[in-house]
Amino acid sequence: MRVNKKYSCLPAEEKGIHIINIRAIEDIGYDQHESTLLNSLSKNPDADCKYGLYFRDGKRKVDYILVYHYKKSSAGRTLARRVHHNDASARSTKQDQPLPGKGVQLEMGESEPHVDYHEDDKRFRREEYEGNLVEAGLELERDEDTKIHGVGFVKIHAPWNVLCREAEFLKLKMPTKKMYQINQTHGLLKKINSVIQKITEPIQPKVAEHKPQTVKRLSYPFSREKQHLFDLSDRDSFFDSKTRSTIVYEILKRTTCTKAKYSMGITSLLANGVYSAAYPLHDGDYEGENVEPNDRKLLCEEWASYGVFYKYQPIDLVRKYFGEKIGLYFAWLGVYTQMLIPASVVGIIVFLYGCATVDENIPSMEMCDQRNNITMCPLCDRTCSYWKMSSACATARASHLFDNPATVFFSVFMALWAATFMEHWKRKQMRLNYRWDLTGFEEEEDHPRAEYEAKVLEKSLRKEHKHKETDKEKLTWKDRFPAYLTNFVGIIFMVGLTFAIVFGVIIYRISTAAALAISSTPSGRSSVRVTVTATAVIINLVVIIILDEVYGCIARWLTQIEVPKTDKNFEERLIFKAFLLKFVNAYTPIFYVAFFKGRFVGRPGDYVYIFHSFRMEECAPGGCLMELCIQLSIIMLGKQLIQNNLFEIGIPKMKKFIRYMKLKRRRSLDHEEHMKKKQRYEVDYNLEPFAGLTPEYMEMIIQFGFVTLFVASFPLAPLFALLNNIIEIRLDAKKFVTELRRPVAVRAKDIGIWYNILRGIGKLAVIINAFVISFTSDFIPRLVYLYMYSENGTMHGFVNHTLSSFNVSDFQAGTAPNDPMDLGYEVQICRYKDYREPPWSENKYDISKDFWAVLAARLAFVIVFQNLVMFMSDFVDWIIPDIPKDISQQIHKEKVLMVEVFMREEQGKLQMLETWKDKDKKKGENCNNHSPRLSRSHSGSLSSCHSYPLDV
Repeated sequence: MRVNKKYSCLPAEEKGIHIINIRAIEDIGYDQHESTLLNSLSKNPDADCKYGLYFRDGKRKVDYILVYHYKKSSAGRTLARRVHHNDASARSTKQDQPLPGKGVQLEMGESEPHVDYHEDDKRFRREEYEGNLVEAGLELERDEDTKIHGVGFVKIHAPWNVLCREAEFLKLKMPTKKMYQINQTHGLLKKINSVIQKITEPIQPKVAEHKPQTVKRLSYPFSREKQHLFDLSDRDSFFDSKTRSTIVYEILKRTTCTKAKYSMGITSLLANGVYSAAYPLHDGDYEGENVEPNDRKLLCEEWASYGVFYKYQPIDLVRKYFGEKIGLYFAWLGVYTQMLIPASVVGIIVFLYGCATVDENIPSMEMCDQRNNITMCPLCDRTCSYWKMSSACATARASHLFDNPATVFFSVFMALWAATFMEHWKRKQMRLNYRWDLTGFEEEEDHPRAEYEAKVLEKSLRKEHKHKETDKEKLTWKDRFPAYLTNFVGIIFMVGLTFAIVFGVIIYRISTAAALAISSTPSGRSSVRVTVTATAVIINLVVIIILDEVYGCIARWLTQIEVPKTDKNFEERLIFKAFLLKFVNAYTPIFYVAFFKGRFVGRPGDYVYIFHSFRMEECAPGGCLMELCIQLSIIMLGKQLIQNNLFEIGIPKMKKFIRYMKLKRRRSLDHEEHMKKKQRYEVDYNLEPFAGLTPEYMEMIIQFGFVTLFVASFPLAPLFALLNNIIEIRLDAKKFVTELRRPVAVRAKDIGIWYNILRGIGKLAVIINAFVISFTSDFIPRLVYLYMYSENGTMHGFVNHTLSSFNVSDFQAGTAPNDPMDLGYEVQICRYKDYREPPWSENKYDISKDFWAVLAARLAFVIVFQNLVMFMSDFVDWIIPDIPKDISQQIHKEKVLMVEVFMREEQGKLQMLETWKDKDKKKGENCNNHSPRLSRSHSGSLSSCHSYPLDV
């Protein structure tokens, strides 16, 4: 059995762990009826161990749980075992166990009619692994007498010496005895801060960790040699439950099971089914009568409740309970939600400005004026007839709500908002790093994943079979090339599938519009555009939600076949693939409406056709911006309501109900067994396992894209995001506290790759909004008309300027309307939206000079807007320091104080050494001054005087 020299543990005789031989107890014939009688005479042992939070002795705390499935012997009921693992004899017993398939019979094999070698192999691996855990210093206790039949639990406790050893290995910063004053603001700033504290007091959570601190303990990486620096008056609470579980998990990851040349840590054992679960325990119950106060109950009351939606989050308590990584996620989500408040206010103002000025908008008034007898060309061939522009009055007025000069200002504002948000988060992150003692923390390389170790083993075995000398093997790009090729082809296929689905929806819109145009009812013909747009967006929404789930699974599979070495590499590759696929899935329909719809239509008499029968879609007379707004709002709200909230509430409830029904079927009819209160680890086992933060971050990043990328077309997006996030924070909090097993606390000083994705989206948003304003909206054509073509400096005549004329005699054969007299008069000239020469011109229907003037203005606007906003964003980034000044001063102060502490300690040692030397000198002088007539009885003291050691 290989033991890492770096993590050598104490000798067996120093551990003081008593051993009980399980098989010896079974051989004695210990009867269950006798145990029931003994239990009835004694007090309830479950209450002594606080229902699974402690070992059976009620003193040693359970820091971690391993769960496994076992099959009971068919010869009789297996003895209910609650036994302690021991050290030396337990190891010798385990080493004496024969491996399956070697022709050696098990001790109980004679009484068993059937031997399941697969189950025996798992049991041998568990025994070896647990023996290694005992060698590493951990204390174990097994429990198979549970209400969940066929499931056993191994409780793990880390004693004080193991905690100290591992804390030193992990370089955990722990608070020392030294306390110092935190720099306080003075003068006007102090008064302003006090006023803000009084105003915000009702929205502060009622937890001790959230109160403003004036003093802070100096932190230093734990060292067993410098234990005198730390406050060890209460050893039970010095390492909190989060830290204890982290330490145990580190031991579980590096402790190996070397059976059959296969080095297996806890991740490999879980992957191979040797253990079915491994998790730390929650602190206790969060609801019910006579529940002892604990952090979980406090979090449930002050954080995971919809009744406190208006309060700040107790981030320090979240970090204390769940660890820094989860604490940073909720801190980031809180900062993002707070920053949405000013964006929502400005968006509402922009929307209200559009509502207030809709009656003063000259282009929409001209479109609605029935006196302007503008006859438009048919929207489809044959079945569609000519129509009046005034019939699109409602669409034109609605477009002004989102297509007005204020939206340009709002786009600039949101670009600066995104830059400010990123800077604000960096500063907040540094404050949290200082508060959580992560200023000097550097992530170390993680342990290899189970799948990576298996692949390396497979590769080394192949080379050994070929009789080749092999050093320590590792996977190279050649080994991963088939996986890389599969990834590339798979991602290209999925992106192509998304485009194909969007193309299919386009065909649906065109064909449905043509079918509805045949309708004999006037109401059916008038609502064609609204009906087609609404149904197509709903289809898009359903497809996006379904493909989101499919793409999530495919991204995970593609990442698994790459076999990344560490969990961090796996997570980063998974995030990249999932984000790429989900980004394309969510935004492709929106990109189509924003930049492609109505661009490749052609003109009357020379339309562009799909499959030689369907004409390409045209934008409404008021432009495509209104349709873009409808598409964006429905997809954004639908994803948030259905996917983010309904799925997050409904699916966990459904899974919980299914697990409850399964347990109800398995439950014994024994009334005493039914009434027995479950242990803490049994209750936690029935909770959902923690699946990581990637889904939580992903939905917020996609939402951030909706808020920033197309904000020029939908100023109310920040408001809907704010309302969603207020619910989302409490929903996620409730899920973490009540419905998930407690995750292992992971130290982290930032949000990782997500920050780079956010910055990328912020930069992309500037470019996309520039193109939306210049090409999708009518903002640039209006400016060009106002300053180049308007006769009186107003917008009168703008609508007529944007319409070209077409002579109906130039229709291609078979494309003219079947009912040309539908409007009650004969039409000779119809209008269509484009910049082309009139039919009476020499170059009829060619692109006019106005088109090129508008195009030049649009491209110029894109360049100016993009560079100006990018410069302003970078200026905001530069002018706001990443580290707040007070935090940098406090960090410097901590370093100075730490140096002072060590200097004082060194001076104390030197003074003590000098004192001992002076004492030794005096004793030597006293010994030399004795008379020569010393008796023999004094000679011992004389010699002892001269032999006093001078070393310290």
